[in-house]
Amino acid sequence: MPLVPRPGIEKAPLYIPGSHHVEGVAEPAILSANENPLGPGQAAIDAYHGAADALFRYPEGGAVDLRAAIGKRFGLNPDQITCGAGSDEIITMLTRIFAGPGDEVLYSEHGFLMYPINALQVGATPVKAPESNLTTDVDALLAAVTDKTKIVFVANPNNPTGSYIPSAELKRLVEGLPDNVLLVIDAAYSEYVCKNDYNDGVELVDKYQNVVMTRTFSKIFGLAALRLGWVYAPPKITELLNRTRGPFNVGVPAQIAGAAAIADLSHTDKSISHNDKWLSFMTTEFENLGIQVPPSVGNFLIAGFGDKDTADRAYNHLRSNGVIARQMGGYGLADYVRITVGLEKEVRLCVDIMKEFKG
Repeated sequence: MPLVPRPGIEKAPLYIPGSHHVEGVAEPAILSANENPLGPGQAAIDAYHGAADALFRYPEGGAVDLRAAIGKRFGLNPDQITCGAGSDEIITMLTRIFAGPGDEVLYSEHGFLMYPINALQVGATPVKAPESNLTTDVDALLAAVTDKTKIVFVANPNNPTGSYIPSAELKRLVEGLPDNVLLVIDAAYSEYVCKNDYNDGVELVDKYQNVVMTRTFSKIFGLAALRLGWVYAPPKITELLNRTRGPFNVGVPAQIAGAAAIADLSHTDKSISHNDKWLSFMTTEFENLGIQVPPSVGNFLIAGFGDKDTADRAYNHLRSNGVIARQMGGYGLADYVRITVGLEKEVRLCVDIMKEFKG
């Protein structure tokens, strides 16, 4: 009798990450994965190099120093922080803990693809709620909740649309959910948001027992290669996460570099300033070309071309000229192309290529 995997595993699609290579181009402009073009700060680089002599030692299992550094930076209780191999691992663990066969996992229509993938992997049913103007619709999410709903994922800001919902709407969502439904606020891009009505979710975690907030070091801190993320959660959920995670799930270099990165405020400020300037530049230049650009508060935008064929041709034109963007068909946005804010020369190159394409 053949081996049979658990229900849902074979139905879960493979996640296809952004490309980093173009045949025949030695150094393409990689604008496909929402990485920080400035890379990590020097403090994180030095800390990473300093970890070399300790590679034969097992990591500190609880990431104590790293959690302390995160707590100090954001004013949080380290005992309510759990670290993981990217926020992807955190999302996977939360799904494993709270959902399974017969359950439903709810997310916004154009939300991060790992939400439905993780739901399928545990045998649960992914359910997507429609959005309004490419933005999470709280009423639509609440209307989609059933007695089978176990988790609601909300990326705020959202990837790939770049939109966000204000703190009042996030609170309304929490208060409209049953107590036995977990709300996961995925705040991977929160450091880039400069809006007075935005809240990363910390206050809701402190007030409600069914809310957690996930974060990552892969974006503004420039440590995507180290796979490092964290979650702030009520004590009971933190206990469950620690029972679920591997005993050494975060390596020594990641812990040391992460602690240095989180304390390097100057690099964060520099990254925000760079993003503000060149996101605005790219948005304006694209709009002047007649390309639709929905407002984004992340380190990326989606460029709308009106139909799939034109979007595909724009993507291929960028790629053939050494700029790697990201096609959005998997997110139900086939007429859009997502483009990360790169270095100045990369942004200008991207704009020039689009001018050629539109011309």
